[in-house]
Amino acid sequence: MVDAIPFLEGVFGDYAVAMTQVIYFIVSFLVIYLVGKVVINQVIERLLKSKGLDEHTRKPIEKILGWAVIFGAFALAFGFAGYGNFLLALTTVAAAATLAIGFAMQDIIKNFFSGIFIYVEKPFKIGDWIQWDGNSGVVEDISLRVSRVRSFDNELMTVPNSLLTDDVVTNPVAKDKLRLKFIFGIGYEDDIKKATKIINEEANKHPEILDNPEPSVRLTELADSYVGLQSRFWIAHPDRSDFIKVKSEYVENVKQRFDEEDIEIPYPQVDLSGKIQTQ
Repeated sequence: MVDAIPFLEGVFGDYAVAMTQVIYFIVSFLVIYLVGKVVINQVIERLLKSKGLDEHTRKPIEKILGWAVIFGAFALAFGFAGYGNFLLALTTVAAAATLAIGFAMQDIIKNFFSGIFIYVEKPFKIGDWIQWDGNSGVVEDISLRVSRVRSFDNELMTVPNSLLTDDVVTNPVAKDKLRLKFIFGIGYEDDIKKATKIINEEANKHPEILDNPEPSVRLTELADSYVGLQSRFWIAHPDRSDFIKVKSEYVENVKQRFDEEDIEIPYPQVDLSGKIQTQ
């Protein structure tokens, strides 16, 4: 910087020192930024790929690191250009501003880090059917702040990511198999073993219901007007359309067999006794 000052004094006069610092700052920033962008980005990209992260997951992480490179280049360039005091003052102001912004944008920051958690932990991915807090739908997009879920009524829900990390999220399609349950109610006078046999037979007949694990039936309820037999069966490669279709067909087939075998599916009824006085 000292060697450049005599030359710049002839060009810029009293502003030579200031112009020298500006030139050093610009050159330092460009060099650091370009080197950081090439080297760090390549290293990070290889690291993320080695972790098995897909392109949709890598993009926001790479964007954050890109901004980090820019910030680091600015900070180092200030130091190389001799703006030490200015950099210290700038850092103090930035820290105070960050604190103020942090209080004002707590929800946004919370959603941001929740988005990072979703990207890293992958509790669900685009195309999955998820359920949370009484809602359900298919995930269409995941960003750092919000996720977009298409309901089964074709409504697009924009959900803050914090709601999907703070609450319990059920992902029925996360695995290659899904167990379904349905309770068939029969009359107290009906043959339980006969009804159980019919329920199992219809499960074994259905082409979409797996033989392994095999279907099972358990007596689970002695309700006011019926005996509850819970059928448990598995389907492969589940999505919502398969779930509705398979379950509907299976229940319909069992109902038809019950009708053929004179097994009653009772409806709730209440017997009243006593006297009614009229005037």
